[in-house]
Amino acid sequence: FSMRDVTLILPMHDGRLLLGVKKRGFGVGKLNGFGGKLNEGETIVEAAARELFEEVGIEVFADDLKKVAELTFLFPHAEEDWDQVVHVYTVNSWRGEPVESEEMGCEWHSVDEIPFDRMWDDDKHWLPRVLAGKFVKGKFSFGEDNSTITAQEIVEEA
Repeated sequence: FSMRDVTLILPMHDGRLLLGVKKRGFGVGKLNGFGGKLNEGETIVEAAARELFEEVGIEVFADDLKKVAELTFLFPHAEEDWDQVVHVYTVNSWRGEPVESEEMGCEWHSVDEIPFDRMWDDDKHWLPRVLAGKFVKGKFSFGEDNSTITAQEIVEEA
C-alpha cells in the first residue's frame, strides 16, 4: 500500500498569502493553497507547477518553489482512498497575474490574518509554523466526518 503523493503551493507576496476557494469536488467551499495529484511520469515539482498554472494561471519554474512541509493525511473512515502525502511549497516569484479558474477562486490574505475558520482543520496547526519560517513534518488523522482532526503529530525542523 502506497499513499498518493499530492502537491500544495502557497503563493506569497508582500506579507500576503494567495489562497484558493475550492469551487467543486473534495473540500468544496474551503480556502486552501493550490495543487493536486501527479500525472503519469510527472515529478512532484512538475505537478506543483502545472497545478498552480491550471488553477490560478500563474507560471513558476521548479527553482522558484521552496519545499516547506510534508504532511500525511489519513482518512480512516472515508470510503475512497483519500490517504495522501502532501508536499507543500511556497513561491514568491511567478509570471502572470492570479486569475480565477473553473475549479478555484482566489483571495489574498495578510499572513497576520489568515481565515482559519474557512480552511481545513489541520491548517491552523502547521501553517503558522511554515509562515514563521519552519520546515514542518506532520501527520493528521481525520474523524468520521472526514473534516475534524482526531490525532496529530507535528515536528519542526530548522
